[in-house]
Parts: sequence; C-alpha cells; structure tokens
Amino acid sequence: MTAQIISIPRAALHEQVAERLRALLVEGAIAPGAKLNERELSERLSVSRTPLREAIKMLAAEGLVELLPNRGAVAVSLNEQDVANTFEVMAGLEGMSGELAAQRITDAELAEIKALHYEMLAAHTRRDLSAYYRLNAQIHQAINAAAKNPVLQTTYTQVNARLQALRFRSNQDEAKWKSAVKEHEQMIAALSERNGPALRTILIEHLQHKREVVIDQLRSAAPGKVSA
Repeated sequence: MTAQIISIPRAALHEQVAERLRALLVEGAIAPGAKLNERELSERLSVSRTPLREAIKMLAAEGLVELLPNRGAVAVSLNEQDVANTFEVMAGLEGMSGELAAQRITDAELAEIKALHYEMLAAHTRRDLSAYYRLNAQIHQAINAAAKNPVLQTTYTQVNARLQALRFRSNQDEAKWKSAVKEHEQMIAALSERNGPALRTILIEHLQHKREVVIDQLRSAAPGKVSA
C-alpha cells in the first residue's frame, strides 16, 4: 500500500505558526517591544512569509502583537499603568468565571480540571516552567468555560491575551511560584465544594498577587534601577 501525501490546509498551517509564535512571545524569546523580523522568523519557524503574516495578524487580534505604522509588527509592551488596569479587569473576569463555574460545572468538567491540576503539580515538581504555564493556563480557561457564558468567555480571552507573557514571568521567582501553587490548591478545593463565593475571592486575590509580582518586576527592570 502506497502512503498518501496529505497536504496541510493553509488555515491549519497559519494556526500552527501562530501557536509556535505565541509561545515565543509568552516565554520571552521575543522581548516586549521588539520588532518581529519576518525574514528571521520565517527561517526560525521554517515557514514562508504568507502563513507567518497570517499568524501575526491572529496574534495582533489577540493583543499579543501590535501593528504599528512604519514599524510593522512589534511584541506588545505594557507600562505599569497598563498592567495595573488590565489586571484589575482580569481579576473581575476571573472572579465572575469562578463563581459561575462553581454553580454550573459538570462532574466531567471538574474531573478534567483536577487532572490538569495534578499534571501541573508534576510540572512544578520538575521545575518545568513551560509545561507548568501551559497547564496553568488550561485550568483557568477550563474554569472560564465551565461558567458557560459566551460573552464572558470572549471578553476573558481578549483581555487575558495581553497578560500571558507577564503571567508566565511572574512564576520565575521560586517563592512566588510556590505561593501560586498553594492558591491553585485552594481553587480546586473551592470548585470541588461548588463554593462560588469562596472561589471568586480566591481567584481575585490570585490575580492581585500576580499583579503585584509583575509590577515589582517592571520596576526592577526599569532603566536606572540598581539591582541589590
């Protein structure tokens, strides 16, 4: 039997490119404010410029990339006030998601979130930050989906896109990472008990802690700042 060659549809290709480019942006391989060099990225991702440009447009719509006149595409860079404002909104969205999810989640959805949680704990034990972040994001997205409110889900996705790289870097401090894991344990417990008010409070505090870490990191990296 002769193996058939199956071509990858263009839509699937640019989505795959977007996924890989998203990881580069979130994990800091492309620094905030850096210009996206199409030639270099085409070589790095082994794709032509057409699917790359389509992927960049996708990420611009998500908020990870800005398309600027005369500069092209650049990785989004948020100042301290942008961060404070966006985390403030995100905390409200996370809290609402948690409270609604506790009321509406199915047993199957809860079991899936618990499974992701245990995988995340294993990634933390291995100190595999990339895997930890991916699983962490899936948990938050699953809680949001369990709220079963399409308007909330769309808004959540749009706002969260702007914060992905910052949320990733917030776990690079060992003590803060350990604290975040403990908060996730509390989330799972509240969700299992279908305790909406408790889960709302935990998620809001979780995002507030993330905001504090990120703002501290921004201030430490500011020009003229002397490291201790």
